[in-house]
Amino acid sequence: MFSVLNMRSVSGDLTAKAGIRNAALGLFAERGHSAVSVRQIAEAAGVSPALVLHHFGSKDGLREAVDRYAAAQFDAFLQAPEEVGDVLTSGSNASMAELIAKVLPPGSPLPAYLRRLLLEGDPAGRELFRRWYEVSRALVERLIAAGFAKPTEDLQVRAAFMLTADLALLVLREPLTDALGFDPVSPDGLSRWAAEVTRIYREGAFVVPDETTDRSADR
Repeated sequence: MFSVLNMRSVSGDLTAKAGIRNAALGLFAERGHSAVSVRQIAEAAGVSPALVLHHFGSKDGLREAVDRYAAAQFDAFLQAPEEVGDVLTSGSNASMAELIAKVLPPGSPLPAYLRRLLLEGDPAGRELFRRWYEVSRALVERLIAAGFAKPTEDLQVRAAFMLTADLALLVLREPLTDALGFDPVSPDGLSRWAAEVTRIYREGAFVVPDETTDRSADR
């Protein structure tokens, strides 16, 4: 819910170095770091392998650059947490998932790359998650203080739950698409997903039977 805000480009460069980085990002997201060679990255970027090494020194150096770039792109979502708080406390039906639909470029490799960072135990992924968790916790506190969320005895777990619920949308995109029959990260899919998630958060998903119902069921 709080992980995805405003996809601001932190680097609008179109240099050869940026082209190499972006090509590597796409290939790493699709195949994983270990399955991609410098030559394949160079071919995808339309440059020579020598130029890749000139700019980044090695494939490991390029991977570090891609990790920094991807983390910066996702961290840009959190550069103005007050904007998120304003959205969440406005009383509107806006949700973080709907914001994703508006700002995430179609076909972006970033969700797939994020999935690899988080699921492969990558240090960059762990650090990114820790930063997002701290922001999520601060935002939950703001919602409670503003009267838009119920107080809780375990703020840590609530913030972690809400963060992981939204990250699951990106991490499990492919199996969700197979199960649902639509891509939940597409603009239309996100709107549909957000509508139901908003209902769950605001109205709850379960009904607690009263004592009369319980006795009737027992009979």
